Amino acid sequence: MGKDRTQACRAQTLICNTVLKRFFSAKVLMSESSAPIAKMHQWRLRHLMLAPHRLAFFMAAVMLSTSALWWAGVLLARVFAWRLQPVVAEPLLHALLMSLSFMPLFFCGFLFTAGPKWLKLAGVRARSLLPALLTMLTGWALDFVGMYWQRQAVALGVGLVALGWSALALRFTRMVRASRVTDKFHTTLVGVACWIGVAVIAGAALALALDATALLRTVFYLGIWWFLAPVFAVVSHRMIPFFSANLIERLDAWRPNWVLAVMLATLWFEGLASLADLWWWPLPQALRWLQVSVEAPAALLMLGLALRWGLIQSLKIRLLAMLHGGFVWLGLALALNAVSHALMAASGDTVSLGLAPMHAMTMGYLGCTMFAMVTRVSSGHGGRKESADNTAWALYWVLQIAVVLRVGAAIFAPWAQPLTLAAMACWSVAMLGWALRYGHWFGTPRPDGQQG
Repeated sequence: MGKDRTQACRAQTLICNTVLKRFFSAKVLMSESSAPIAKMHQWRLRHLMLAPHRLAFFMAAVMLSTSALWWAGVLLARVFAWRLQPVVAEPLLHALLMSLSFMPLFFCGFLFTAGPKWLKLAGVRARSLLPALLTMLTGWALDFVGMYWQRQAVALGVGLVALGWSALALRFTRMVRASRVTDKFHTTLVGVACWIGVAVIAGAALALALDATALLRTVFYLGIWWFLAPVFAVVSHRMIPFFSANLIERLDAWRPNWVLAVMLATLWFEGLASLADLWWWPLPQALRWLQVSVEAPAALLMLGLALRWGLIQSLKIRLLAMLHGGFVWLGLALALNAVSHALMAASGDTVSLGLAPMHAMTMGYLGCTMFAMVTRVSSGHGGRKESADNTAWALYWVLQIAVVLRVGAAIFAPWAQPLTLAAMACWSVAMLGWALRYGHWFGTPRPDGQQG
């Protein structure tokens, strides 16, 4: 009996010793192997050169977050009566940075990632885009230095941006011409819009050099309606029905070209109407009603198109819902424009919705669509799941709240300041959160071990 107990104790001791040895040896192996794994996933500047979207999106994220922080600082300075003395009016600087700084950089990352696939060409090396992108980033850095120092420095900075963007537009145009595919409808339209962007940015540099405020406002309106919005419209027409048909059963990729033609014609009309408002205000009542007669049907068409492309069905798929949520703002922006111009026609241009339609277009359609598209590219081409996770989904809804607050600030004048500050806070959280998270991704290898 005692002998059996002794043998049992020895057996238990042997088992315990074996388990402990294996446990501690595993711990040693894990500690030894964790160092190279951690080192492998450290952020490195060279990783930005692994793919065009990494390099361009990272620079766009820098401009996105910097612009958001700058404008938040300007708004706080107004609240606390801090005296800032910019060489260019802050609303004009705001329009410049929030429209032409980060958007073209995001365009670059998207077009030189998706473009070769659309055109069936070889992929573009990120390093080949570096000179143009560095020229643009240098220009914006000079603008931040010059905006409180010397107006000519701001003009020179925007001139550098125009130079860099013209090189990228030329590169994309050559890609379109070199392609053998038969369907170049969307890529050709994007190329045309990119060259309009060159003219817009160069015009902004000229206006700054001449201190011509009216000319600067003119190029801003053209930049929104003839450059940025058309690029988003073309990409929306190509990608939203495609994604919807792939992810939603019994839904076809319905995207007739006449729909895109109507979208672009409406945007061009809005650009002309904005110039008429700028140069010949107040407009005759008949012209106001003409605006309403164009904008109201266009708004209904865009909202109906969102339903046709699967808006309701998309709510079950986060990333698809994000794309549709951005597109809905196009219809809402046109609807707000129609209401605003109807009020102006009825009141002799004394009552309107102010900047509500413009922010619905820029923050709503352009901002939310940009957020969804670059999130999809960053995830899909970064070796991660394409569906939006909880972090991306939460940031997207913070962005949507920012749009609603800013539109509300323009409509409800007594609450303009607190609503604007709240909108800026939400915008900053969404954009800084996105920039920090995905900026880290761009500088680290893909988790699936693949290249790109």
